[in-house]
Amino acid sequence: MNLPEMVRRHRVLLISGLVMGLAGAAAKLAQPWMLGRLIEAVGRDASIAGPIAFMALFLLVDAGLGAGHAYTIGRAGENIVFDARRVLGARLLRSRIPHFSRLEHGDVFARTVSDTSIACLTIAQALAQTVTSVLMVGGGIVLMARLDWRLLLATVGCLGLASGGALLLARRMRIAALRNREDIGAFGSGLQRVLGALTTVKASRAEERETEELTRLAARARRSGIRVTGFGSLLNPAINVGTQLSLAVVVCWGMARVATGSLSAADLTAFVMYLFYLVTPLVLLFVSIGQIQQGRAAVRRVTELGAIPQEEEASGQPARLPECDPVARWTSAIRFESVGFAYREHAPVLRGVSFTLPCRGLTAIVGASGAGKTTMFQLIERFHQPDSGTIRVAGRDIADLRLAELRSLVGYVEQDSPLLRGTIRENLTYAHPEAAPVDIARALRLAGLGGFVADLPDGLDTELGERGAGLSGGQRQRLAIARTLLQRPAVILLDEVTAHLDSDTEAALRDAMAEAARECAVLAIAHRLSTIVRADRIIVMEEGHVRAVGTHRELMESDEVYRRLAGLQFATGKAPV
Repeated sequence: MNLPEMVRRHRVLLISGLVMGLAGAAAKLAQPWMLGRLIEAVGRDASIAGPIAFMALFLLVDAGLGAGHAYTIGRAGENIVFDARRVLGARLLRSRIPHFSRLEHGDVFARTVSDTSIACLTIAQALAQTVTSVLMVGGGIVLMARLDWRLLLATVGCLGLASGGALLLARRMRIAALRNREDIGAFGSGLQRVLGALTTVKASRAEERETEELTRLAARARRSGIRVTGFGSLLNPAINVGTQLSLAVVVCWGMARVATGSLSAADLTAFVMYLFYLVTPLVLLFVSIGQIQQGRAAVRRVTELGAIPQEEEASGQPARLPECDPVARWTSAIRFESVGFAYREHAPVLRGVSFTLPCRGLTAIVGASGAGKTTMFQLIERFHQPDSGTIRVAGRDIADLRLAELRSLVGYVEQDSPLLRGTIRENLTYAHPEAAPVDIARALRLAGLGGFVADLPDGLDTELGERGAGLSGGQRQRLAIARTLLQRPAVILLDEVTAHLDSDTEAALRDAMAEAARECAVLAIAHRLSTIVRADRIIVMEEGHVRAVGTHRELMESDEVYRRLAGLQFATGKAPV
């Protein structure tokens, strides 16, 4: 993510606004000079119509250019904020899962929403204000030197001391601002953590403990925010002290010199006006420097987040597997060849996993918790990269497939069946927005949701809350299954999809799985024996490797681990694996 490039993209607006600001500053600088000439004209008893007309003209020009400057720079700033959020949002959506999962999501939210606004508006507005303020201060000093260099030296001496203090305050403000942004991100992460598990918090009677923790995080953000406010609040007084001191010196010394005739009243009036004109841009200059320091902290946080490693572009037209040929080995749907993987070094999850998945039929994977079943699915989807070995889809190494092609071939139903806020239709057609009504009806029927959706007052347009709130756990799971079936993928991965279903719904889903298996390959992590025994083949996983492959009957005869797992379930009526 390149913020300077985003700024350059809107350089026409920025330069236009800057030019208007500089022209407005020049018009403002001309006004004290014109006032001095007006006083001289009055002293000579000359016509004052010309000086008054010119002053009125410069006032109008100054007002118009000031308004144009503020609007143009503000618009450029909002455009840069839009670009930053658009690019950052796209990069987060295309980020690599292992790197994204290590981030605190509340902090990600704070950086994406808050820090982008601070960073980009500061870049546009504070920098523009700095440039125009520098012109006002510099131009004012030059014109004051032309009027009387002695008074200017006295003014600069008084303002210089105040400016040095203001620069020191601005530096301290940057450090405090960076800490404050981090503290705000930590509070956002803590809030998201408890809101994401609100029912667990309530069921555990942990509201008081979590309130105390949120209060602690909020208090830390408050303390660092007060430090930023404190340093910022000292900037104006620091400049004002220097200004008031210089004003007192200029008025006293200037009046004494007017009395002696070494300085004209008109020049003293113009000089004092320039001094007053110097105050506002000088204050704005140091305020802008302080804002830039805060903006630098935000820019750093946005840039760090924008540097998250990316997957390749995952959009494009759906792909299809070659026509299935049971004889040709290369037409197997999925093939693992000595695949190894570890989330952490020296803690392997998969060890030399090898198996072949036919291009049609239902294959079940069983094994104890931690055997690596879900990890295999995530490797197939390329959420993670295998440390060793090869995974092939349709005979092709998935490392050589574009993500768009791979993920259109493979449909994945996760264990917790995540849904998005929106309507049932939007969730159902999420991977296939242009789906025809007949295909939608088919997917709902296969997933056992046809009657349920038809009975809803708003049907497919029924609104769901966060993560599918408004549906039961089983209904959310069936809707996720229907979403995958609507894609008509060549391979379907089902991660414990029957875990939350009642017996009738499970039976309907088994029929749907059997029907889908006649058209494509279905690979299911299964815990219920009723699902396993209907599989065409079963892969038994143990401690990260494939222990055995066969049918239910074959494995009951030949594999001790499978007999034990099946026997436990027959004895208890529960899912032991």
